[in-house]
Amino acid sequence: VQLQASGGGSVQAGGSLTLSCATSGIVFSINTIAWYRQAPGKERELIADVTGDGGATYADSMKGRVKIFRDPGRHAVNLKMNNLKPEDTAVYYCNIGIREGDILKQSIYWGQGTQVTVSS
Repeated sequence: VQLQASGGGSVQAGGSLTLSCATSGIVFSINTIAWYRQAPGKERELIADVTGDGGATYADSMKGRVKIFRDPGRHAVNLKMNNLKPEDTAVYYCNIGIREGDILKQSIYWGQGTQVTVSS
């Protein structure tokens, strides 16, 4: 099982980025994929997840400024982020999740992380 996160970079406040989590070694169509971020000195926090049938759930961390969607042709899950703020600066990670109703559990499978830096 492999997850490859990409798409990070440096942007100015108000800008946009689209991150991608390419997967391999899994049955992509049935797996939930989640995006998290971790800023320096802070705990990792959930941003959003999408189930195998495309159902998306957004955490409060970036709600209203992100969209998570599946790319079946590439076995990838993308995270489009808009109106970025300096406080969004963090390393962004993807994870295979296990959604049980309102609860999202993490698996041991993580992407390597991609750095997003937002300047004011």
